[in-house]
Amino acid sequence: MSDPYLWIKWLHILSATTLFGTGLGTAFHMLMTHLRGDVAAIAVTTRNTVMADWLFTATSGVVQPVTGIVMVYMAGLDPFESWLVATYGLYVVAGLCWLKVVQLQYRMRDLAADAETRGEPLSADYATAMRLWFILGWPAFVSLLAIFALMVMKPSLW
Repeated sequence: MSDPYLWIKWLHILSATTLFGTGLGTAFHMLMTHLRGDVAAIAVTTRNTVMADWLFTATSGVVQPVTGIVMVYMAGLDPFESWLVATYGLYVVAGLCWLKVVQLQYRMRDLAADAETRGEPLSADYATAMRLWFILGWPAFVSLLAIFALMVMKPSLW
């Protein structure tokens, strides 16, 4: 297996799996912990989620477009094919949502840690941040699902 294209493709698929899996896993864990309402658990979970996003989501988020662009050129594809252009747009949507979500996670992490230290319940600011975090997760999730479909099916969109 010395074909460089196959190694790039493997790395692309691995990073896509890591990106999607980390996002889904941390979102599930954050939501379930939030719904239980244990301030100490929320403080730990938000801290770990921020760390996981930087270790796994951010690195995979960089590897994805780099390996994708390399594969487009190695395969001789037109980088402006409709399914690729749609993919770029969806990736930007997911990325912009993620950037705001990370900002919210920092805020929730700090608010939860402060509430835990003070022995107080979570603030209304935390609840507002959590609602926005949850809302922004949906367009990111749906965008990534659509990207997977486009990558597999490579349809002519227009």
